[in-house]
Formats: sequence, C-alpha cells, structure tokens
Amino acid sequence: MNRKPQRSFVDLSVFLENDVLSDPPPLAPKITYQKHADTLPEFMAMLPGTKPEDFPEGEAAAAEWVTLTTHNGTHLDAPYHFHSTMDAKLGGKRPSMTIDEVPLEWCFQPGVTLDFRNLPDGYVATAADVESELKRIDHELEPLDIVVVNTRAGSRYGHNDYVSAGCGMGYEATMFLLERGVRLTRTDAWRWDAPFAYTAKKLAATGNKAISRSCTTSRCCRRTASRSAASRTRSTALPRAGQGRSRSFHDNMEPFQ
Repeated sequence: MNRKPQRSFVDLSVFLENDVLSDPPPLAPKITYQKHADTLPEFMAMLPGTKPEDFPEGEAAAAEWVTLTTHNGTHLDAPYHFHSTMDAKLGGKRPSMTIDEVPLEWCFQPGVTLDFRNLPDGYVATAADVESELKRIDHELEPLDIVVVNTRAGSRYGHNDYVSAGCGMGYEATMFLLERGVRLTRTDAWRWDAPFAYTAKKLAATGNKAISRSCTTSRCCRRTASRSAASRTRSTALPRAGQGRSRSFHDNMEPFQ
C-alpha cells in the first residue's frame, strides 16, 4: 500500500498587532476591537425593528476595524511597489507587474534558507556572501527557488530596534539571485535593503544624495523582474538538519499588495 509522504506545515507569518513594534511608527497598523455588544447598533440597523434583547444574551458579533498599508505584516511586494517600470536589462523596460499579475506558480516552489544572522546590522550583503552561504549549505540554485534570508532582525521583532536591525541585500547579491531564475524571496527584516537608518548616516556623512536613489529593490526592478516577500517572516521556524544546514522545504506565499 502506497502512503503519501508525511508533511508538516510551518507558519512563517506574524500577527498584526497594535502594541508590537513591527513598522516605523507613522506606518504602523491600527486595530480597533469591537466586542459582541459593541456591534448591536449595526445589527439592529440591518434588522429594523429588533432590540438588544432580541439577540442571544444581548450579543451580536465581535469585529475589528483595521487601518494598514500593504507593507504591514507578512506580505508579498509586487514589482510595482519598487518602481513603475521593470525589465530594462532584458531588452526594453515595460510597466511593472502589479500583485494580480504575479504568477501563482511562483508562490509554490522549493525554498532554501541563507543564514546571515552573523552579519552586522547595516551590512550590505554581496554576491560573494550569497555564493559562500550556498557553498556552505551545499545548495545550487534552480529557477524559481524561493530564497529565505535569515538576518539578526528576526530576533529583534517587537523590540524598539527591530526596524533598524539586520543586514540588507545589496544590488549585486540581488542580481545574483535574479540572474539564476529566483523570482521570490523572503526576509525576516522590515525591508530587503540595509536598514534606512544606516543609509541615512551614510548620506549625512558623505552628502552623496545618490545613496538615497540606490534602493536595491528599485534598481533591480528597473533592470529585471524582481519581487520580494518583504518583512516579518519567522524564518527561524524553518526545520534545519545537521551543521545548521536547511532541509529542503516547499514554500507557499500568498500574493498581497
């Protein structure tokens, strides 16, 4: 009798919460909670003639009002998020993909974890860093592999320094992945690039305003189709085997943004 292989599911998403620092304060989600009795006026308006005592124990339905941006919580950024055009390197720029245009099959592919937790905050990872880590875990990238980048930021989620924690992926590192057919990536940090706090320091120290226009994801998107499952993935929850090496796993990312 043939049996299907055993599978385990690992939830890499994080909650949307009011009191957990997951975004810069101006961009943080805001949630207003309604208890069962709070929604009675709404239900009575939809059901004319009813009174509170007409509902079981005077309760209607609990609900939440949520104010957020599409960059809150665990999410998938479309190329359009990064720049208005893409694919200039492939023979001519065209309008960037919006989230409804990202092929679903890209979201259900084998994944591999790059462990960059040892890299300091603000460090910009290079193509050589990616090659070295792939060699360490003995993995050769294949087209449509989903690359999960594990930085120090994951350990700081919910702390005041979360947004500025972890390394970032540089232009060369990102193009290294794209040129090998990678189309979706994950990170446990707030952004794919180095933390903006470090970019701001470089800008202040050098006066070079080109730094502010060198966002990795924007540059890569302009040159070729890239998309990044941005912040707040619990990549440390992924299974590991021997010597810190990641097991083969399948990743599933729902398109959002």
